[in-house]
Amino acid sequence: MGLLVDGKWQDRWYDTGKTGGKFEREAARFRNWVTADGRAGESGESGFRAESGRYHLYVAMACPWAHRTLIFRKLKGLEDHVSVSVVHPDMLENGWEFVPGDALHRDHLYGFRYLHQVYTRVAPDYTGRVTVPILWDKQRETIVSNESSEIIRMFNRAFDDLPGVRSELDFYPESLRAEIDEVNERVYQAVNNGVYRAGFATSQEAYETAFDQLFESLDWLDRRLAKQRYLVANRPTEADWRLFTTLIRFDAVYYSHFKCNQQRIADYPHLSDYLRDLYQVPGVADTVDVDQIKRHYYVSQRTINPTQIVPVGPRLDFNALHGRRSLGPDLGQ
Repeated sequence: MGLLVDGKWQDRWYDTGKTGGKFEREAARFRNWVTADGRAGESGESGFRAESGRYHLYVAMACPWAHRTLIFRKLKGLEDHVSVSVVHPDMLENGWEFVPGDALHRDHLYGFRYLHQVYTRVAPDYTGRVTVPILWDKQRETIVSNESSEIIRMFNRAFDDLPGVRSELDFYPESLRAEIDEVNERVYQAVNNGVYRAGFATSQEAYETAFDQLFESLDWLDRRLAKQRYLVANRPTEADWRLFTTLIRFDAVYYSHFKCNQQRIADYPHLSDYLRDLYQVPGVADTVDVDQIKRHYYVSQRTINPTQIVPVGPRLDFNALHGRRSLGPDLGQ
């Protein structure tokens, strides 16, 4: 764990002393957009044209934010158009790393050893956290975006004219955007980021506040999913995949490692079925690596787990029956 300060790497944990023990996530710095015609996107920043082979993703299999982008890349049929490099799950004194000679965890573009070198290639004096995902433009040799919520919206629509892309799938349809945004806001604050607010808190008050908001929202989600197959309308949307990447990690990591131990996702009748339902969408399981997820959190976050012992359990069966088809159609139907 660490960050760059004026382009120099420093091994430094989050400073919660200034925030009363609260964990506050740093905002993404690169917020450009890929669009079909290359014009500027929603943020008004520089535009990049959607082209096959031009873009590259840097991801970690362990990271829930990067996981979103892998799901969209898979479901939209972008694998032949957007290439990928995966960092090693251990994020230690040098941050996210690649491993020379490891075919699974290497930088396919520049052969870099550390992910922070990708940032300083663009901004030699960069100051801030070095995070995944990164969407890289091979043509301009620059970072398009390191904001996962915006990368998945680019993947959702910008590349639809390319061959093989599933243009019929729209996970952020205009008619549902207001409701999707509303659900996303609560899920992000209380669940996606809420587990980190609990796990990285350094005061009892900050931890309990995050804990209470997390389980209030999980209860709300379980009630919502009792009556409908997906979070919004009768089709899977961006809101479902943003929630999924936290749920898939919860029982293996967040329940114990982040002290989010009021109950497991397995203990929620509707959330647990919903999680299996999404996992069983064709292609999604290919984006999930529970071993790398567990190794990253328990080995990398030595402030929380100084022994770096990785738990053997729990037993997880995401392929078990879920019985949710009576509530709505499958993806693409």
